[in-house]
Amino acid sequence: MPTPILVCDDSAMARKMLIKALPSSWNVEITQAANGLEALEAYRAGKAEVMFLDLTMPELDGYGVLETLQKEGLNSFVIVVSADIQPLAQERVKQLGAIAFVKKPVNPADVEGLLRQYGVEL
Repeated sequence: MPTPILVCDDSAMARKMLIKALPSSWNVEITQAANGLEALEAYRAGKAEVMFLDLTMPELDGYGVLETLQKEGLNSFVIVVSADIQPLAQERVKQLGAIAFVKKPVNPADVEGLLRQYGVEL
C-alpha cells in the first residue's frame, strides 16, 4: 500500500523539484498543496502520513500549519523544506513538532538519508 505523501509549497516548481528528489523506490501516493489551508485539508483527508512543508506561503504559512497540527493533536511526520535556514527558524519548527529541516534546493541523498534515519520504509 502506498504511503500518502503531501508536498506543500506555494511554488509549483519547488513542489516538482521536491517530488523528483524523493527516492524512486519509495511506494508513495503524492498530493500537492499550494498553501497551508490546502495542506490542512489534505492532512485531514488522510493524505499526509509524511508531509514536506514550506514555511513561507500565502493564506497560511508553514508555522501556522505546524501550530494547527499541534493544537489539534494531529499526527504527521513533518519535514520542513525551506530556504530560511536561520537557526531560530529551525528551532521554532522543531518546537512545533517538525522532525527535520531540509534546506532548499533539496538534495535527493539528504532526503533519502533523513527518511531512513527515521525508519521510513523505502
